[in-house]
Amino acid sequence: MTGQLPQFAVALCAGAGVWLVAGGPPRRGSRLLPTGVGPMEPVGASVPLRRLMPRRLDGVEARLVVACAAIGLLLSLYGRSPLPLLAVPLLTPLALRWWRGRRARHAAERRRDAVIAFCTALAGEVRAGRPPGEAVAVVGQAGLGVPGGGVVAAARYGGDVSAALRAASAQPGADGLRGVAACWAVAVDGGASLAAGLERVAGALRAEREHHEELRAQLAGPRATVGLLAALPLFGLALGAAMGVAPLQVLLNTPTGLGCLAAGALLECAGLAWIRAIVRSAERAAS
Repeated sequence: MTGQLPQFAVALCAGAGVWLVAGGPPRRGSRLLPTGVGPMEPVGASVPLRRLMPRRLDGVEARLVVACAAIGLLLSLYGRSPLPLLAVPLLTPLALRWWRGRRARHAAERRRDAVIAFCTALAGEVRAGRPPGEAVAVVGQAGLGVPGGGVVAAARYGGDVSAALRAASAQPGADGLRGVAACWAVAVDGGASLAAGLERVAGALRAEREHHEELRAQLAGPRATVGLLAALPLFGLALGAAMGVAPLQVLLNTPTGLGCLAAGALLECAGLAWIRAIVRSAERAAS
């Protein structure tokens, strides 16, 4: 297998380059890396792998999969060992999980900002003299996604707006809509001022956002240090390669190197998990 690895790596990397330049997979109908129940699922696929790898990937995720495969092939070619290539199916789901978590966090932040804008705009429309239902229809569902359309439809056609707001608050980052639902229920049932309640909810959400931003700024230094420490082994490998020592070949092709690689990987993972737990505990204590 090692003798055929250079030709296979060159062919696959060339194909991946053409595929990336061409714009990636088609947007309709392509099923990449199917892992659900069906005839195309690999026999004996584990449950964690099926959870991490979706039936369909978008363009960015597909490029991430190809990038992981290309890196594994290049490392196998340079290290003259099939081990990096064999590790690609194990590490690619972790890379996808990291990317989806990062994207979900950004989406939650954008939705949190959209909830604040929704509260502010709705309070302004109500203070301008519009009825609450008409004000919701005017403000619309911008930034709230599909559940926001349910809120607009409930307000426009006489549905239960409070229940629609509670349903929309189930989205990550949209939990502030529960306060809007409470203000709506009180205003409709008890005749309280809806605009004043919405302004108080918007103010509380802004204060919470500022608190999170301040906490993120305080933790930016430790996180940068964690990233630097995690990248130090890669700098060591690059330095050894520049000196002509060929450390990757030693790590992948000798018993001592394999032992050092396994021990280093375990210590790296343990250190990252430990620091991540410390950061999370600091976030929970601050919140």
